[in-house]
Amino acid sequence: MEQQSRLAGTVRPGGRTARTRAAVLEATQDELVECGFHGLNMDRVAAKAGVGKTTVYRRWGDPAGLVTDLMAELAESSAPHADTGGIEGDLRANALNVLGAVTDPRLGATFQAVIAAATGNEAAAAALSDFYLRRIRAWAPVVDRAVARGELPEGTDGMEVIRAVSAPLYYRLLVTREPVDEKVAERAAARALAGARAGAFT
Repeated sequence: MEQQSRLAGTVRPGGRTARTRAAVLEATQDELVECGFHGLNMDRVAAKAGVGKTTVYRRWGDPAGLVTDLMAELAESSAPHADTGGIEGDLRANALNVLGAVTDPRLGATFQAVIAAATGNEAAAAALSDFYLRRIRAWAPVVDRAVARGELPEGTDGMEVIRAVSAPLYYRLLVTREPVDEKVAERAAARALAGARAGAFT
């Protein structure tokens, strides 16, 4: 799920309000990388963003509100799905997208902080779930196109195929703490493709 490693420069036009939001979300990401979710401090976010504390509290309410908005922005600014002309290339592109996100020093640390928070905070869990559902839905059409081209069986569930690509990467990253590299990513894509061709996701 590829996106800019910093939020700066990704914000859509919108004047002062958009600039304030961009500054606050970038400061939020800074805090997550440095301190984790449980160390996320609204006053420090306001100071880093150069905006008044009242503005931050009024608009975002609490740290969970900041994280929810940050994850929404990351989802919206993510790169669109690939269209390589074939499902093998598309799934490989998806795997490399995920790899790029989880191994980026800033973005990967952001995800790890939010994932850790999601285990004990319902708002963080909801924000994380919404982020991944958006990204999975964004990539599922590559599977639908493959079905239409006859590359995969009718009735193949695109969302499940995309989940199968990224699941091994996150398992290594968060559970076994094994290295995650391009070879691992490509193997995950190949295995998901083999399962899809065999009808495992119908």
